Amino acid sequence: MLTTLLLVPIVVAAALFMGMGCRRWAKYSALFQLVLTLLLWLGYNQDKGGYQFVSSSGPLFPGLDLSYSVGVDGFSMVMLLLTALVTVAAVWMSPVIESRSNLFDGSVLLISAGATGAFVAKDLFFFYAFHELALIPTFLLIGFWGSGERQKAAWKITIYLGLGSIILLIGLADLLLSIPEAHRTFDLQKLQEVAASHLIPAVAQVRPWILLTVGFGILISLFPFHSWAAPAYASAPTPVAMLHSGVLKKFGLYGMVRLVVPFLPQAFTQPVLGTWTAQDLLLAALLGNILYVGLVTIAQKKLDYVIGNSSVMHMGYIFLGIASLNIVGLSGACLLMFAHGLSAAALFAICGALREREGSLSFERLGGAAKTIPFLGICFAMATFASIGLPGFANFASETMVFFGGFNPGASTFMKTTTILSLWGVVISAVYMLRAYKAVFLGAPTNASLKWTDLEGTAKFALALLPIALLFGGFFPRYFLSYLKPTLEAALR
Repeated sequence: MLTTLLLVPIVVAAALFMGMGCRRWAKYSALFQLVLTLLLWLGYNQDKGGYQFVSSSGPLFPGLDLSYSVGVDGFSMVMLLLTALVTVAAVWMSPVIESRSNLFDGSVLLISAGATGAFVAKDLFFFYAFHELALIPTFLLIGFWGSGERQKAAWKITIYLGLGSIILLIGLADLLLSIPEAHRTFDLQKLQEVAASHLIPAVAQVRPWILLTVGFGILISLFPFHSWAAPAYASAPTPVAMLHSGVLKKFGLYGMVRLVVPFLPQAFTQPVLGTWTAQDLLLAALLGNILYVGLVTIAQKKLDYVIGNSSVMHMGYIFLGIASLNIVGLSGACLLMFAHGLSAAALFAICGALREREGSLSFERLGGAAKTIPFLGICFAMATFASIGLPGFANFASETMVFFGGFNPGASTFMKTTTILSLWGVVISAVYMLRAYKAVFLGAPTNASLKWTDLEGTAKFALALLPIALLFGGFFPRYFLSYLKPTLEAALR
């Protein structure tokens, strides 16, 4: 089933590249992905736990434990559901493309396939390779079909993420070489058992920790490696902004939980810069995301830059949960990955719909839109409330757990101080998101907004999936946490 889940979007994308089919094929592919993901959810045995639906080939090279191997545990299942939901919304919300539309739609499917492959890969090489597969169409889509300073944004994201991928590859190699030769393997399931044995000495953990955290951090837009994100999202076509901010960016966070936390836990408490430990440096960086980028977001006067910078800001909360190194904080971080992916994708989808209608997302040219496009206004309000952590949405449940994780009895003074300062981020995000909602949807309609039309047909259903999932996660967070718990407990052993 997992191989089918991977192959269908790739085969459909290849057919589109060869001039066969139309956008309807991409929509059917996305819908198939969602249906098959839901079937996987129904078939996953929570009592048994661990990796299931495993499929693997023999060794690809003689003498090297490298093979095509896929499987999912509870954590992977949550990320697969996020990918499927955002993919359906992204494909259905894609703008009308005048030329080379098949190339556009096929590239969007490849981004989704790459993200799916990274989350189901049970082999470290394919874990990395599938992510790189998703980056190539991301660059092309921004450069060819983006808006504004698309060429500049495409080059910037290419340089940043290319550098991050190189550093990450070096970090992965360094991690493998730090493991005693008798225990080295590319199999992530076997690596979990190796991690539980704590075979890497504390001092030897620091260098791979730095390489992996910087590599993943660049891909995630961790401060101060964040400046590529907002311009790229503002220039990207709607489905690219949705898939990258909502799904593909979570690859780095997924990797932090899969590799850095279980293999290098002692590195967090090792001195790296004078008396500053690795954990202290990570806390200082995430404060930059929450406070500095949050204040930058308040100063923005265009909706796409508000949403882009907001996405960067919220990465700080997830890093705070990871840095806490306890089950409460980590559970909150992983649930927030799911919640943020949905809310960010919904906000970028509505940004794209507004750009199609107006051509500009400057607050000066928007206003009163709730009267002419009420469905988009309701969806934007729900995504806004989720983003600022209103109770009832998955973001609230996850952020609350992150803050409790930061105040764990064993937490350092700096950790507790960082958590207190991070709480101000909730106030900051409420300021810029409510201001954005007021500027776009409230007040007297403009001459332009009076002519706008609301979403119609299946596009409404596709967009509605995202706030509905956010509400489900907010009212029943325990359902998702039950899938996450075994993986996170194994990571903290």
